Amino acid sequence: QVQLQESGGGSVQSGGSLKLSCAASGGTRCMAWFRQAPGNEREGVAVIYRPTGTPYYHDSMKGRFTISHDSANNSVYLQMNALKPEDTAMYYCAAGPFMPAIQALSPGQYNYWGQGTQVTVSS
Repeated sequence: QVQLQESGGGSVQSGGSLKLSCAASGGTRCMAWFRQAPGNEREGVAVIYRPTGTPYYHDSMKGRFTISHDSANNSVYLQMNALKPEDTAMYYCAAGPFMPAIQALSPGQYNYWGQGTQVTVSS
């Protein structure tokens, strides 16, 4: 059983930055961030493979978002820069077994989920 706890969400203006954190109990090979806006499906943002730290991003997030992990603290982070109003969503941390990158941004592949942290970007 893996428990995940997100933190770091909040309200920022367009162009601002936020860093999300996910504290995990237990270890899995894939740790990912997803987001879901009202009325939209949950979409993958980024995944990181442990222990190598290899990242994989949704194309639209490349260059603005950076996923990282800290093995000592068993935590995963999402640094979000140049935020846009369309980034407004609930952001979720997820954990799952090793999977190919082509599957790694699909929410159905993950066994464990956090409660989410809200990110609101105003124009």
